[in-house]
Amino acid sequence: MMKRIKGIEFRILSPEQIRKMSAIEIKSPETYDKDGFPMEGGLMDNHLGVINPGLRCKTCGNTMKRCPGHFGHIELVRPVCHSEFGKKLENLMQATCQACGRISIPDDKLEQLRVYIDDPTLDIPKKILARTKKSKKCVHCSQERRMVVLDKPTNFYIDKDRIYPTEIREWMEKVPDKDLEFFGYEKGKLRPEWFVMTALQVPPINLRPSITLESGIKSEDDLTHKLVDIIRINMRLKDNIDAGAPQLIIEDLWDLLQYHVTTYFNNNTAGVPPAKHRSGRALRTLVQRLQGKKGRFRYNLTGKRVNFAARSIITPDPMISINELGVPAEIADNMTVPEVVTKNNLEECRELINKGRVVYVARPDGMRKKVTDVTKEEIVKELDAGYRVDRKLKNGDIVLFNRQPSLHRLSMMAHRARIMTDKTFRLNPIVCKPYNADFDGDEMNMHVPQTPEGITEASELMLVEKQIISPRYGAPVIILDEDGVSGCFILTMKQTVLTKEQAFRFFQIMGLEDIPKPDLGKGKYSGKLIFSQLLPKDLNMEYKTRFYQHVKNMDPNHPALKDPYEGDLIVKIENGNLKSGVIDSMSLGEGKGKLVDALARDYPHSVLTNFYDKISKIVSSFIAEVGMTVSLEEYTPSGKVLKVREKAVEEMREITNEHVKKFHKGNLETLPGRTYQESFEIAMMRTAAAAKEKIQKQILKETVESVLAEKPSFNSNVMILSGSRGSILNLTNLSGMWGQASVREGRPRRGFRNRLIALNRRGDVGIDAGGFVYHNFMEGMKSKEYFYHTMGGRQGEVDTGVSTKVSGYLYRRLANSLKDLVVDNDGTVRSAARNIVQYKYGEDGVFPEKSFKGKSISVKRELEKMNSEK
Repeated sequence: MMKRIKGIEFRILSPEQIRKMSAIEIKSPETYDKDGFPMEGGLMDNHLGVINPGLRCKTCGNTMKRCPGHFGHIELVRPVCHSEFGKKLENLMQATCQACGRISIPDDKLEQLRVYIDDPTLDIPKKILARTKKSKKCVHCSQERRMVVLDKPTNFYIDKDRIYPTEIREWMEKVPDKDLEFFGYEKGKLRPEWFVMTALQVPPINLRPSITLESGIKSEDDLTHKLVDIIRINMRLKDNIDAGAPQLIIEDLWDLLQYHVTTYFNNNTAGVPPAKHRSGRALRTLVQRLQGKKGRFRYNLTGKRVNFAARSIITPDPMISINELGVPAEIADNMTVPEVVTKNNLEECRELINKGRVVYVARPDGMRKKVTDVTKEEIVKELDAGYRVDRKLKNGDIVLFNRQPSLHRLSMMAHRARIMTDKTFRLNPIVCKPYNADFDGDEMNMHVPQTPEGITEASELMLVEKQIISPRYGAPVIILDEDGVSGCFILTMKQTVLTKEQAFRFFQIMGLEDIPKPDLGKGKYSGKLIFSQLLPKDLNMEYKTRFYQHVKNMDPNHPALKDPYEGDLIVKIENGNLKSGVIDSMSLGEGKGKLVDALARDYPHSVLTNFYDKISKIVSSFIAEVGMTVSLEEYTPSGKVLKVREKAVEEMREITNEHVKKFHKGNLETLPGRTYQESFEIAMMRTAAAAKEKIQKQILKETVESVLAEKPSFNSNVMILSGSRGSILNLTNLSGMWGQASVREGRPRRGFRNRLIALNRRGDVGIDAGGFVYHNFMEGMKSKEYFYHTMGGRQGEVDTGVSTKVSGYLYRRLANSLKDLVVDNDGTVRSAARNIVQYKYGEDGVFPEKSFKGKSISVKRELEKMNSEK
C-alpha cells in the first residue's frame, strides 16, 4: 500500500540503538588478509555489505547490486564527548547540579516558565542560565555549585579541575526528563548523556569503498583511515588499563581517542589540528563530505553533472541568426533527442534510421534496441506508431545555452541548433551582452531538452528574441555592440555614398523584392536609404543622437546645432524612412537604444530578429570594405593640443602654488563637512582636473571636426563618437595628459614619512610632489611620473580581485535568502512559510521588463505611435 511521508526527524542515536542497528562489532583494525579477502571482525567485514561482484553479504545474503549496506559499531573502552554537542553539554552543566541533576531554580519558579515552553519568541534556556549562574548553592540538595568552563571543543573544567567524560555522563544521567523539557529535549527521544558516546557507529562499506590502484594495491577511503586510528587507540587504551598503567598514560591515550573521534566527525574543528595523510593532505571526514562547495549538497544534489550536455569554446559568427547556435557536427552526433513515432512521422523516422541519424529505438514496453548496420533493416520493418526513436541533433532543434557564472536569468537562453563544421560553438556577437561573454577563450555549455514540455517551455519562454528587454531595468540588453554600432554610424553618415553594386549586394542580403530608386543621383545610394529598408513602414520616431551631445559639449554655439536635422544630430524616422541623424549608441546601445526599444515593444519578435540578422551581415561586410582601423599616428598630439596643454599647466601651477601658500599660512577656506587637510587635498584635485578638462575639450573638438569633414577618417574617433567603445578620456590619456594620479578618489598619500617617494623633499605638498603626471602615453612618462601612475593603477588591480570575490559571496547569500519568495495568487509576495514580504510585487506591481526604465509608460513614445496611426 502506498503511503505519503508525513515528515522527517533528525535525532541523536542512543548507544542501545547503535548496538541494535549494528550487524557486527568491529574489533580489528585490519582490512584485508594476504589473499585480498576482507578480515573477519575488521573494517571491511562482509557483514557490513559487499563491494566486490563475486561476494555475498553475510548479513542479508544479497550480492553487490542488491545489498543496501549495514552499519557496524565499535565499543569504546572509555566514553568520549561528541565534539558537535560540546556547547549543549556546557549549558546543561551550568544550569544543573552535579549531585542531584536538578535545575538550580525553585520548583515554583520553574513551573511559571513551563507555560512558555512552546513559545518560539521566548528563549527559555537563556533565562534559566542567567538565573542559575548567580546561584552558589543548589536549591534542591544544598550542594555547593561551582563554575563550569568549556575549553572547546570537548575539554570541560570545574574551577580549573578537569572533568572527564565518565563523570559528565554520570551527571547527565541524573537530569530528570521534566527538567530537560525546558531545553527543548523531548521525553523518550533525546537524552543528554547520549552526547557522551560509549559506542561509535561504523558506516557500511559502500559509503567508504576501497579502490584498487594500477599497481594492485588497495587504497582505503579517508573514513576507513580514521576508523583504523580509532580502533588502534581504543585497543591500546584497553591494553594499558588491563596492564595497570599509570593514570597519566591512560589520560593521554584517552585524549588521543577523543582527538580521533572528534576529527572523524569534523576534521576542521576549531582548536583541533586536522588529521592528515602522509602526503600532508587533510582527511575528508563526515562534515567535510557534506558541507561546502565540494560537499554532498552543493556538488551532488543542488548542482550535478547531467547527460545530454556539451561544452566547448565559443567563437563569433555574425552570419547566423541571433536565435541560432552553431553546433559542431561532432557534438550533434553525440546528442540525442527523443521523438515519439506517430502515423504522421512514421516514414520520416524510417528515413532517419536508414540515414544513420538514429542511435536507439525504444518499444512501447520500454525495451531499447541500438541501431547498427546489422539491425537497421529489422528495426525499420518493426517500427510502428507508439515507438520512440532517439535521433541525433538536427538543424532547428531547441537547445539551452549557458555561461558561468550564471548571475541572472539571461545567463541561460534557448537557441535553435545549426549544425556546422569545426569544433567550436558559433554565436552571433549581438547575443554576447546578456551572457557577459567574449571570444578570448570563453567556454559555454549546451543542454538538449528531452521532453516535449521542456522543448515547448524553452522555445516559448527562453528563446533569445523574447529576452531583448532586460527584466532588471526595462531597457534593451541584447544589442548591436562595438563594431555593429560603429558600422551603422559610418553607414548612416551623410558623407557615405554607395555604388549600385554595393547597394544591390546589401539588398540581396535583405532579400528585397521591391528595389528602391537611387536617392543621390544615377547609380548612387545613401547609407540612410539602405538602413531604412530594414525598418517597419509605419515606424515614426524622433530623438537626439549621442553625437549631438558631443557637439554640444565641444561648443554650445556650434553651427551644426542651429539646424540639427541638417547637421545629422537628430534622428528623424518618418514612415520607416531615416530622414536625418546618424545611427549610434542612442539608437542601438545597451539600456539606451531607443530604436531597438521601439522595435522590441511595438512589433512582433520576428521584426527585431530580422533587423538584427540582416544588419549584422550588412555591417560586418561594410565595415571590412570601408576599412575601419587604428594606427599610432592618430594619437600623436597636434600642435594646438600641445599649446593648450602648456597654457593649462602654467595656469594650474600658479593656482596650486597659491593653494600651498594659503595652506601653510592657515588661510585656506575649509569646505563644509571636511577637515582643513581634506579641503586642501580636494582643492588640489579640482585644480588638476580643471587643467585636464581644458585639454580634453581641445581633443574633443579635433575629434568631432575629423568626423564632420568631407572625407572623414574611420578610426577610433568613430568608435568614441558613436559610443561603440572608448571615451574622450581615453584619447586625452593617450595624446593629451594623464593628469593627477588618484588613489581612493584623492591624491596618493601612503609612501615614506612626509613624502610620497624618496626623491621628493620631506613636507612638500605641492602639485609635483603629490603625484601629478604631465605627459601622456604616446610621449612616455618620466621615471617619477611612471611611479606615480603605478600607484593609481595598483588600486584597479586590487579592486578587480577583491570586489569580484566580495560581490560573488554577497550575491550567493542574497540569492539563497530570496530564492523562496513567490508572487501569490492574491498579488502578495510571500516566503516559503507563507509569510507576507510585500503586499504588492515591488510595492508598485510593475515588472521591470514591461516598464520603460522603471516607468509604467513612455508618454513621448505613445504620442509618436498615435501620430503614425493618423
